[in-house]
Order: sequence, then structure tokens, then C-alpha cells
Amino acid sequence: MQQIKFFKATEADLTSLETEMNDWLRDSGAKVVQVFGNIAPQTVVPDDASHGLTKSAFAPSDVLMAVVYEPNAG
Repeated sequence: MQQIKFFKATEADLTSLETEMNDWLRDSGAKVVQVFGNIAPQTVVPDDASHGLTKSAFAPSDVLMAVVYEPNAG
């Protein structure tokens, strides 16, 4: 039976997300059926000193990854 596993991070922490996913894949022994993901649109961080979008910093976007898999039968 297929199952799904979600992983979430911010775009500023993609290395940790990659490590977490690779560790889980290795440790679980799951047979991967599909991997897909989504990155949320960036939002502007309010800044009292800025007067427009060009002077504002952007917050890191959320990244969601999903792995559809079949559990290890052994």
C-alpha cells in the first residue's frame, strides 16, 4: 500500500532538508514512487525605514516536499 511522507523547511535551509530526506530514504528502505514539492511565494518583511518594496527584505519562503512511497516489506 502506498503511503506519503512530508518534509518542510525554508528555502534558507535547503541543505538540512536535503539531508533529512536522504537520511529518511536510506534508513526507511522505502521504495520511492514519486517525489514532488512546492515553494511558497515570498512575502515582504515589514520595515519601518523602507518606503517601498525595493527597500524591503524578503522572508525565506517555505518549502514543502512530499514523497509517495511503498514501505519496506522486510
